[in-house]
Amino acid sequence: MSSSIEETLSECREVFCYFDSKGDDRIQVTQVGDVLRALGQNPTDMEIQKCCAQWTDPDTRITFEDFVPILQSVNKNRDFGEKHSVDEFVEGLSHFDKEGSGLINVAELRHLLTTLGERLSDEEVDALLAGHNDAHGNVNIADFVRTVMHA
Repeated sequence: MSSSIEETLSECREVFCYFDSKGDDRIQVTQVGDVLRALGQNPTDMEIQKCCAQWTDPDTRITFEDFVPILQSVNKNRDFGEKHSVDEFVEGLSHFDKEGSGLINVAELRHLLTTLGERLSDEEVDALLAGHNDAHGNVNIADFVRTVMHA
């Protein structure tokens, strides 16, 4: 079901206004990530910082008109990100597979997930790795990537 741009913007404005605690049709710039997530986006902290860099004061309140270009930017980045295939992620993690067995040591994977890029917390990594490690402390790279991408 496709909806018109007007309907989509109206729905976005409704969610935006839900976060307006003062009734001035604005939100605090610090709420941008929350509003984006409420709209079904999944921006990284870095994307949010980049989109909001022009507002240096965290108490700044922005209008819906200020917000729309941020939403469009994050939406465009998300579309790009979804084009990555399971094979590309498997290939990336395979660089850490020293024996060429299709496995990565669970400790090494934990280290990668908690120290690189958008770092995950230990609890988030525990949840991702649950049930994936074998008796030898290894994770099947392809199975792990498929599970994460289809979660």
